Amino acid sequence: MTYSVTCSQIGGWIDTHAHLDGVEFNADREAALERAWAAGVVAVICPAISAASSEAVVRLAQSFPGVFGAVGIQPNYAAEARDGDWDRIVALATEPGVLAIGETGLDRHWDFTPFDTQQAFFDRHLRLAQSLDLPVIIHCREAEAETLAMLREASQRGPVRGVIHAFSGDWAFAQACLDQGLYLSFAGSVTYTNKKFIALREAAKRVDPDRLLLETDSPYLTPHPLRGKEKRNEPAYLPWTAQALADLRGQPVDELAALTSRNARTLFHKLSEKTVVDVV
Repeated sequence: MTYSVTCSQIGGWIDTHAHLDGVEFNADREAALERAWAAGVVAVICPAISAASSEAVVRLAQSFPGVFGAVGIQPNYAAEARDGDWDRIVALATEPGVLAIGETGLDRHWDFTPFDTQQAFFDRHLRLAQSLDLPVIIHCREAEAETLAMLREASQRGPVRGVIHAFSGDWAFAQACLDQGLYLSFAGSVTYTNKKFIALREAAKRVDPDRLLLETDSPYLTPHPLRGKEKRNEPAYLPWTAQALADLRGQPVDELAALTSRNARTLFHKLSEKTVVDVV
């Protein structure tokens, strides 16, 4: 399938989740960003996975127009956190270019961090996001019930604004997240047509238009048909995922681009505080 929508039609794509600080981009990080801008991407949000990663994404956000950071400790890395790491996250959360808290959440697929430790760190992130009026970027893998329980508990303290990134659940989980006021972001997995992704694709069809976001989750989740052909995913490939999602939902891709970019600017309200790339 050929992607043919021009930036002048859509105003630019926003990749709401790309790990550009990863070692996979060490050799060509700036070139990868140039390819993204050439593909019509105007902003990339880089979530962190550790205290060191948080410092790295802040540096990226402060070095490149169109790049923004989110600071936090991803659940699978929480067991590696050392004394003082959380204090570093709190300090970085108010740095210029930071517009969200995360990546945080819960994961029962991997066994890298004891679950009670994951929950303790998720609670810290939720409280920090609420105190700073920032959205939270949530990782949820095979922990839907526990994630919802913690979100409902947090919402008793006040509003929780955020997104379930790289959504991988079914419609029941999607609806429960929407009922909590969350956004749902779809990555390259929504382009996969094998049996295990049927429920995900069905959910993607039904998500409210004003709660829909796009991401690459670079360097992971390369979209079809690039999967297996490219060494890694990158923000320039976002239009492939967008086209597949637009086809799945039966809407023009330029319409999907406009609404997902509008949604990103609504959720990540600090996007307007820093220059995005002007690609026309």
